[in-house]
Amino acid sequence: MIGNNLYVQYGCGLSAPKEWVNFDVSPTLKVQKIPFAGNFIAQKIQGFTFPENVLYGDITIGLPNIPKNSCSGVYCSHVLEHLAIEDFQRAVINTYSILKPEGIFRCVVPDLEIAAKEYLNRIIAGESFASIEFMNTTLLGVKKRPNSFLAKVKSLYGNSHHLWMWDKYSLKKELEKVGFRNVRTCTFNDCKDSKFKLEEEEGRFYKAVAIEAQK
Repeated sequence: MIGNNLYVQYGCGLSAPKEWVNFDVSPTLKVQKIPFAGNFIAQKIQGFTFPENVLYGDITIGLPNIPKNSCSGVYCSHVLEHLAIEDFQRAVINTYSILKPEGIFRCVVPDLEIAAKEYLNRIIAGESFASIEFMNTTLLGVKKRPNSFLAKVKSLYGNSHHLWMWDKYSLKKELEKVGFRNVRTCTFNDCKDSKFKLEEEEGRFYKAVAIEAQK
């Protein structure tokens, strides 16, 4: 893994192309390593198991065995909105750190601006459930507190709720604060570096903000 021409994805979930070094922070990655029963337990907790080439790594504290200035590309999709603002800021700093000069970072997050406009349009249309729909679509609300042991475990390790929503304006500003340049909104598969085509999924760009930035 050590090198100076890496392509790294964090928060990869089940998308783990072999040409990239793929990380996820789910504790069930460690559970999967338990002999014999690991995959069964992981399946019970989250409903799936990770591909074998997915590594455990937390971008907010730094990814293991990824040196500074070593990555030609870094990618994350629908990850940053699951972080508290302080963790988000640490994640962006660490992302900048592992990129080589001229290296490219691309990220995709749900678009708060789109969700807010849809909410206001529903209000104008007189829809009484507008706020409920907004909380559902942004994953900011909690429908039901977990009661059973398994539900509590899933809630603890699932990290499905959104902790901070972004629009293109605030996301661009945060990246520029760290030192990123040439920050732009981007679209599916429009990167000049073709390696990103191995990672990106068109559906992830729906009602989302996609940003490309360069170190």
